[in-house]
Amino acid sequence: MAIHDLSAQLWRERELLDLLTFKLEEEQLLLTAGKTRWLSHATREVEHVLERLQAVGLERAVTAAAVARDWGLAEEATLRDLAASAPDAAWADILSAHLKAMTDQAALIRQLRDANAQFLRAAARSTQETLAETEASAATLYDAHGRSAAQGSARLFDQEL
Repeated sequence: MAIHDLSAQLWRERELLDLLTFKLEEEQLLLTAGKTRWLSHATREVEHVLERLQAVGLERAVTAAAVARDWGLAEEATLRDLAASAPDAAWADILSAHLKAMTDQAALIRQLRDANAQFLRAAARSTQETLAETEASAATLYDAHGRSAAQGSARLFDQEL
């Protein structure tokens, strides 16, 4: 029965959302600890989970369309529509619970994504400021005659002259 398949797919999707939350929190821990060496690995893992979520979401959409057809609804029916139109109260409760859990998880994921983006912007800004300070202090200033204008600069003497 298609509704059983849909419920199983919703569970898989929820598990992937949990994994995405974990990966985003892991990324955040690396950012706050300044362990940027591992950041590319964490980002790649987040991208991998997102790819898996996209595939599972597509499978869910196909199965949800089949359930909608079985229940006499339009194939584009949302999970909310399916829950509202379920022929059995038990399936209405199950689909509503899936919807609520996934909505809550999506909100948490948005918060983590936004926080991580703020950390990344702050790190980039800090790096740019550090580079700007380094470049300014490393510069050697010369006067119009080609002599070093830096005060207290080291001088080399040729002792063979």
